[in-house]
Amino acid sequence: MGKYFGTDGFRGEANVNLTAMHAFKVGRFLGHYYGKDHKASVAIGKDTRRSSYMFEDALSAGLTSTGADVYLLHVTTTPSVSYVVRTEEDFDCGIMISASHNPFFDNGIKLINGEGEKMEQEVIDKVEEYLDADFDSIPYAQGDAIGRTVDYFAGRNRYIGYLMTLAKHSFRNFKVGLDCANGSASAIAKSVFDALGAETFVVGDQPNGTNINMDCGSTHIENLQKFVVENNLDVGFAYDGDADRCLAVDDKGEIVNGDAILYMCGVSMKNKGSLHNNTVVTTIMSNIGLYKALDAEGINYEKTDVGDKYVYECMKKNDYRLGGEDSGHIIFSKYATTGDGILTSIRLMDTMIFQKKKMSELLAPLKFYPQHLVNVRVADKAKALANPAVQAAKEEVEKELGDDGRILLRESGTEPVVRVMVEASTDEHAEECCEKVVEIIRQNEK
Repeated sequence: MGKYFGTDGFRGEANVNLTAMHAFKVGRFLGHYYGKDHKASVAIGKDTRRSSYMFEDALSAGLTSTGADVYLLHVTTTPSVSYVVRTEEDFDCGIMISASHNPFFDNGIKLINGEGEKMEQEVIDKVEEYLDADFDSIPYAQGDAIGRTVDYFAGRNRYIGYLMTLAKHSFRNFKVGLDCANGSASAIAKSVFDALGAETFVVGDQPNGTNINMDCGSTHIENLQKFVVENNLDVGFAYDGDADRCLAVDDKGEIVNGDAILYMCGVSMKNKGSLHNNTVVTTIMSNIGLYKALDAEGINYEKTDVGDKYVYECMKKNDYRLGGEDSGHIIFSKYATTGDGILTSIRLMDTMIFQKKKMSELLAPLKFYPQHLVNVRVADKAKALANPAVQAAKEEVEKELGDDGRILLRESGTEPVVRVMVEASTDEHAEECCEKVVEIIRQNEK
């Protein structure tokens, strides 16, 4: 990670540690970098945060000041920006303005390359260098060389149409709940499910600039659980602020996380013969129970570092078709180059229809190990993890768990916290082991 950009873009509190001036300079660099031998074209999307409009204007000003043309997709999802730039030859890159699942006062700038993938690190490094450099180190365009902004609703509409083509079955006779997190999915998800024939029930679709992710969406899925049960729905899907991830609720009102989604889709794809190389890509945060269930189905798996960026890199390198995180970032590489919450929900609907089973029935063979996760706020993540007392506590827990569990310590890629995760045979044992290490970390922060 760099000074400004983490594993999922440049993220921070709006006009505190991520300012309009930062956005202006990011735009200036990209416009200059891609416009050295032609007029650069950049697509910009945003979520529903109040500050997203400010950052959209600042990025556009920076880009056009160096001669680039800017195509505004307006409120849309991160995967839609990825889709537009990878399917249209004219775009050099894309930008998504969002802080994903964070509260409204945070925001972020996600950079997407011309292939619809997360921006190459070498380009991000150059952006970071310019953020600390003088404005005038990049020239301003003049006269008719100055760029322009273009309303480009058509790009978002093409993406909506694309999603509709991906469903292999009609969703008629299914009652589906959607929680759009008062975010990007509010502009897209219902129209897609309605067009595919579902009887659609929607919450979290009234964004006002400050209610994104507030008591709704994938970070507060308990509301969708209640909604599914009260309305006797067949299934529910919850998205995050920019809709690049999806969690589900089954017909019994139980939470279905990313690991469970990988299991269901992996088994279905294997049965269809579409699971390339018979492998599912996971991260080190996936539950032991997922691996045992995949073993029982004869499905192989790989583990990457946490972050959908690393999952996709592994998939691309090895020609795998399915991968993701327990948080709900699920990648279907035949159809997308990034996690896509709405696409994931479509694939899950197709899986239920193809298997002719309710979601709860599809999940019956999957048994998760109890997991306890604590985020510990620290001054220096690397220093906290390297502390000898912390490492000693970790080794002690590993010995105690043996083969019947595991402990994982890692730095957050987006927050100043260390994540401590323990899986064990019981909730009590997982919590007990986790708290042992958490307490040592906190003691050393005093």
